[in-house]
Amino acid sequence: MKRVISLVGRPNVGKSTLFNRLTKSRDALVADEPGLTRDRRYGTIQYTGCKHILIDTGGITEDGGIDEYIADQAYLAIEESDAVVFLVDGRAGLSPADEEIARSLRDKSKLIYIAVNKVEGLNPDLACADFYALGFEQVHACSAAHGDGVSDLIETISENFGDALYEDDADEEEQKAARVAIVGRPNVGKSTLVNRLVGEERVLAYDMPGTTRDSIYVPFEHAGHQFTLIDTAGVRRRSRVNDKIEKFSIVKTLQAIESCNVVILVLDARQGVSSQDASLLGYVLESGKALLIAVNKWDNLDTATRDNVRRELDRKLSFIDFASIHFISALHGSGVGKLMGVVQHIYEVSRTNLSTSLLTKILEDAVASHPPPSIGGRRIKMRYAHQGGQNPPRIVIHGNQVESVPESYKRYLSNTFRKVLELEGTPIRIEFKGGRNPFEGRKNKLTQRQINKKRRLKKHVKKNRR
Repeated sequence: MKRVISLVGRPNVGKSTLFNRLTKSRDALVADEPGLTRDRRYGTIQYTGCKHILIDTGGITEDGGIDEYIADQAYLAIEESDAVVFLVDGRAGLSPADEEIARSLRDKSKLIYIAVNKVEGLNPDLACADFYALGFEQVHACSAAHGDGVSDLIETISENFGDALYEDDADEEEQKAARVAIVGRPNVGKSTLVNRLVGEERVLAYDMPGTTRDSIYVPFEHAGHQFTLIDTAGVRRRSRVNDKIEKFSIVKTLQAIESCNVVILVLDARQGVSSQDASLLGYVLESGKALLIAVNKWDNLDTATRDNVRRELDRKLSFIDFASIHFISALHGSGVGKLMGVVQHIYEVSRTNLSTSLLTKILEDAVASHPPPSIGGRRIKMRYAHQGGQNPPRIVIHGNQVESVPESYKRYLSNTFRKVLELEGTPIRIEFKGGRNPFEGRKNKLTQRQINKKRRLKKHVKKNRR
């Protein structure tokens, strides 16, 4: 079993920078701004054949409001850790906030390590001197930005664990898990939905737009199937995005869509479908991801309002008729129980293996029922079809003049394949490949007999002209 190490401290001491350094990644957002990290982020440290789980946390403060929830997330990380790395700022020196955090850590039966960060260019002994007053034995000077002292810190932690921890099969199972990205506009209930599915306060949910700033990956098991839920930041219209942190958050959201297998688009039933929702749907379709739409905050709506919402969804989302729509309440849990079963079904459908004979038979029946139009007096011929990829299903059709197939007929073929194969919740990519003429661009080489005959014909023509 892997050991768990958490990084805690007050805001802007370099926890996320150290997290990226130890995990050798750029998963955590880093900026010179306090309070950037809010949720618990998990990563893996690989050191001399051993693996440890590392948790990045938000800054702990005594302020109220959202800062109180951020601190609660940090204390949850401490509870599930075997060791705690308490980061302090070596340039700012010991502060009352550090003393308050140290007081709360003394009550925990954990291995505590003080990491005095930002000591580049300073005398390490002088930088650490004040922090021995906190009463912890392990005090290490380091620089998360430059890497100074980081390897010594993790080496000391690994030695104190004592037992050899080697790689196990957990990473392979995590790679096989279906990745489900939960996306939508700000304040539609994405984090609340993640917490409801997981059954705990795994991510920070607060009644304020823009609470989630980073994409948080949450391993999750449902009915014997492994999933990785991805809680993403809300995406607003580009004209309203001025903060550089929000721009990075949106980039993380788009990257989550690219890397996932299934997308759950969360809509607010009280606000309906906006142009931003349609824009986000367009990006999901371009990425070719399986899609499920969850209309949240469905509780406490009267019958007339619900009927209006359904009509609006049918009108504005007619271009994604393959996606199933579910009406839920993430806060109270109504309609959420069946959600992951549908996600698993959609994921399996998007990875279906399709035989060439079946696809060719469907193509022949579709062409017989509705032949493609003639182009320049010549008929488009479609000979056979085969599968060219999965997630989304990709169907390759071979024939002649297929480059001239109109878009309307492509949609007809796509809808026919989806209907016959019952491919619910996933788009279908149709590709065409034409037969190439092997003699195109090659000049015919005449034999000697043909050359002689050509000369005789020329002489005969000249003689008749005289």
